[in-house]
Amino acid sequence: MAGAEGDDSLYPIAVLIDELRNEDVQLRLNSIKKLSTIALALEVERTRTELLPFLTDTIYDEDEVLLALAEQLGSFTVLVGGPEFVHCLLPPLESLATVEETVVRDKAVESLRKISQEHSPVDLEVHFVPLVKRLASGDWFTSRTSACGLFSVCYPHVSSTVKAEIRQHFRTLCSDDTPMVRRAASSKLGEFAKVLELDYVKSDIIPLFTALASDEQDSVRLLAVESGVSIATLLPQEDLEDLVMPTLRQAAEDKSWRVRYMVADKFSELQKAVGPEITKNDLVPAFQNLLKDCEAEVRTAAANKVKVFCESLPEDSRETIIMTHILPCVKELVSDTNQHVKSALASVIMGLSTILGKDNTVEHLLPLFLVQLKDEYPEVRLNIISNLDCVNEVIGIRQLSQSLLPAIVELAEDAKWRVRLAIIEYMPLLAGQLGVEFFDEKLNSLCMAWLIDHVYAIREAATCNLMKLVEKFGAEWAQNTIVPKVLGMANDSNYLHRMTTLFCINALSEVCGQEITTKHMLPVVLKMSTDQVANVRFNVARCLQKIGPVLDSSKQTKTSYRPRYGCEVLCSRCY
Repeated sequence: MAGAEGDDSLYPIAVLIDELRNEDVQLRLNSIKKLSTIALALEVERTRTELLPFLTDTIYDEDEVLLALAEQLGSFTVLVGGPEFVHCLLPPLESLATVEETVVRDKAVESLRKISQEHSPVDLEVHFVPLVKRLASGDWFTSRTSACGLFSVCYPHVSSTVKAEIRQHFRTLCSDDTPMVRRAASSKLGEFAKVLELDYVKSDIIPLFTALASDEQDSVRLLAVESGVSIATLLPQEDLEDLVMPTLRQAAEDKSWRVRYMVADKFSELQKAVGPEITKNDLVPAFQNLLKDCEAEVRTAAANKVKVFCESLPEDSRETIIMTHILPCVKELVSDTNQHVKSALASVIMGLSTILGKDNTVEHLLPLFLVQLKDEYPEVRLNIISNLDCVNEVIGIRQLSQSLLPAIVELAEDAKWRVRLAIIEYMPLLAGQLGVEFFDEKLNSLCMAWLIDHVYAIREAATCNLMKLVEKFGAEWAQNTIVPKVLGMANDSNYLHRMTTLFCINALSEVCGQEITTKHMLPVVLKMSTDQVANVRFNVARCLQKIGPVLDSSKQTKTSYRPRYGCEVLCSRCY
């Protein structure tokens, strides 16, 4: 009997071994994903003494299996007996942190970082730090790259002597012969600096930052830029100019466009880190250069930051800096040869109006908006249309309509349907601010024309647009202006236009109310029930079902139009 029980207890690990040796990758992957269940069956002691050694010693598998294993082990602490035994998870994760496939190593490092938080300070020094040292001094670059991500999680919790050893190992990796290792160290430099004492940031990290930012490999230099921004947030204001800015100025003029791109991409974070004085003296000229860069990718990244950069300028000199230094560059970008640059600028340029005020917007920005509204690329026009509300808040709807309305009307008939769609979506807001008279005069015919557009998405959006307009202007306006035109489409020779009539009635019946629906819309719907096109008749039935609650809103309606033939909705026989 005891032997049988022993055999039963070995069963889970025997099944695991069989499945992990199976030729089917999916079966092996499924087995790994069930590790927690197997560990529960084995209980904590056998998980530590049998399962983990087996995983450490015998798994050389497909990358997707190893990736699943690395992820599973990160949440295994409870299954090995809690924090007291968490160090048992280190051997398999150490092996996984040295494999060739990057995603597996990254997942192993992520799990190691996770379980490091569950180590006591003593266990960190006894078990975790030796693992980091082994990885940092490994023969293969794979282990050394993994080590770079582990220094910051153990450094704050160890003794001064061990801290000194960790700093030395990190310094060694920053000057490693292999570019991939230097790249990993460069990417983790800022993170490591955040856990160091300020004196060591100045004495150790700054020289490493300077060296990495001057590395022969641009992939190392660009990662150093991101770390430099993090380092800048740690230093007192008086040290920034001497310790960080020379290197960052050099990066903004780097021979590699990828490094300059990184500077442009991180510019708002850098601006926040260095403060107003350095921004005025150093960052404004650097930003100008980035906006004028010879590479379109750099100009695109810089253009995306225009609004944020201008908002964060010192308030006392903001307008002067923008008008003198930034706006001339913006004017050049409006006519840039690259569509991505213009599109990036169009997505943020409208925001400058709230910063510069009404007079400057009318004089300097409106002409630029008009140029971009007429740009050959639809995405540029779309980005301008989508942000018109920013300008409206500053200059008012009248000025906006006089300046931009002709261009907007032109875009309403644009060949690109997405541009037309963007105009439709903006129309209710525009109409509400223009007022009913101005709308009827300038835009009403445009809204009706959209109902017979050849693109369904436009017709659908135009229907919703009418409903929103009626909500703004009222049922009486709808009865006099919209409803007759909509119902007139019921006699159109194109069945799609006749169906649009039904869609409009669906949308308008509730906002127009029972009286208009019963008196004007219902007869037209019932007449259409004999349409020769089956799809129209089908939509008549759906329409009747939709407007039924509106028709039933009074006793008179129930009496006059009660179904007589067992129908669920009104039909032509009932009527």
